[in-house]
Amino acid sequence: MTGPDSPADLSQESVDAMVASAVAAISAVQSSAELKAARSAHAGDKSPLALVYRAIGSLPGPDRKVVGQRLGAARAQVAQALSDRESVVVAAELEAQLAAERIDVTLPVDLAPQGAPHPITALMDLMADVFVAMGWEVAEGPEVEAEWLNFDALNTDPDHPARSTTDTLFVEPLLNHVLLRTQTSPVQARTMLERELPIYIVCPGKVYRADEIDATHVPVFHQIEGLVVDKGISLAHLKGTLDHLAQSMFGDDIETRIRPHYFPFTEPSAEVDLKCFVCHGESVGNPDAPCRTCKSQGWIEWGGSGVVNPRVLIACGIDPTEYSGFAFGMGIERTLMFRNHAADMRDMVEGDVRFSRSLKGIVR
Repeated sequence: MTGPDSPADLSQESVDAMVASAVAAISAVQSSAELKAARSAHAGDKSPLALVYRAIGSLPGPDRKVVGQRLGAARAQVAQALSDRESVVVAAELEAQLAAERIDVTLPVDLAPQGAPHPITALMDLMADVFVAMGWEVAEGPEVEAEWLNFDALNTDPDHPARSTTDTLFVEPLLNHVLLRTQTSPVQARTMLERELPIYIVCPGKVYRADEIDATHVPVFHQIEGLVVDKGISLAHLKGTLDHLAQSMFGDDIETRIRPHYFPFTEPSAEVDLKCFVCHGESVGNPDAPCRTCKSQGWIEWGGSGVVNPRVLIACGIDPTEYSGFAFGMGIERTLMFRNHAADMRDMVEGDVRFSRSLKGIVR
């Protein structure tokens, strides 16, 4: 044992004081950073216990063993205090991290990619809604249609070019006279044959033509047609209806015109044009400001229209001396290109959801 002249830092009282000081400091630790500093200060190479441990070599042999055991127990006590405090600090920090990163698993989540209605579908519904709001009905018909309903009932001559296989997609065998409808007009013929008068219908749907795919043509596209058959119907009613549709699609400031044309199922017939919404007609006769949209003509062709040909009424069993009517039709894709600046019709058939998302909220 050490005597009165032994170093004070090796006494039991001194070692106990070092241990008590270390344990108190370790107990006050609140974070991993503070724990690291306490470990260095009280258990590191320069800690008080480590420094006095080096003085053991200067002691006599009998005292060296006793003091060594005393310091070993002291250092073990400090190590145990560090271990216990580390468990508490790590658990507290983990709990705080979990609380900060907590996720409410009861909230609804959308695990599927966000989609969008196809702009063609959305625009067809929008155009149909214009007429439903006026009290009209939406009529539909088959896409595989009888040749008589697609052509003959609509006053199309047997030798008309549209009835050739270069323009129309027939279903084999050809002797059955069945085809993929080239227009939604057969729905009008079916309606006149099946429904009571008067008739106010709009017919949106898919049609087929033997066309090559390019920026402005596809073999499968969509039309919307309207038909009115009632007493006293005139061309003026047609013009008013077209103006209302155009304003609903393009805004109240849009201008329309009808100009003479020929369609076998209407007489008189007219093309429907829109005032160019890019140059507003200012490019006409102005070579310094040409317009690519209307080709500097000031107007853009939108669709066809006219007063229902009496021959069509007779073919469908309606007396043309008592009833008259008007019909019109335009392409949905063409309307979308005008209305929402969709430049390439191929984008509408490629099925890329990014195209639909780009017009989501616009076609409404």
